[in-house]
Amino acid sequence: MAYLAEHGYPVPAVWPGAAAGELVMQRLSGPTMREALVAGTLSSEQAGGLLAGLLMRLHAIPPRVGADPAHRIVHLDLHPENVFLTTDGPVVIDWATAQEGPPGLDTAMAALILAQAVLTMPAAAEIARAVLPALLRQLGGTDGMLLAEARARRATNPTLTQVEIAALDEAVALILTTCPAVASPSRTRQPTR
Repeated sequence: MAYLAEHGYPVPAVWPGAAAGELVMQRLSGPTMREALVAGTLSSEQAGGLLAGLLMRLHAIPPRVGADPAHRIVHLDLHPENVFLTTDGPVVIDWATAQEGPPGLDTAMAALILAQAVLTMPAAAEIARAVLPALLRQLGGTDGMLLAEARARRATNPTLTQVEIAALDEAVALILTTCPAVASPSRTRQPTR
């Protein structure tokens, strides 16, 4: 996070804690993107554009340690609950899954998380259904997304329920039907079982 902050990316400030391995993180004020969507102070088109912009800004930052020039820092869990809308602008939280890798995996994960919410989270389904096409439009479609890799990664996520895992194929299909004109079959082929 400190590296991203040095490059102007909107993350909370962090400081070393009192004990080894502890971090103290800046307290953020403002609603999450999801809360702003529910309140009607942010439109789904604005949310999709904001998520896409945050992904593109992140992927413009060079990798911190990796040697692969195609890799970037990837968040892998960017969705409306992980963006605070502060008076200074959006701030991205929850960097527990961040690593260096291909940007197409990060964009696919963002789309897949929204698609899964449409299918498995009734309280968030309406918002996710509205934000997903806006995100895909702002990203220029699914071309370049590594949907099969994102699906495989989500399938091994220990925090997902069996219902969420069972909905993965339908979630990928939802992404492709939401933005069919630019889908690339070679990038979305599902692994055989």
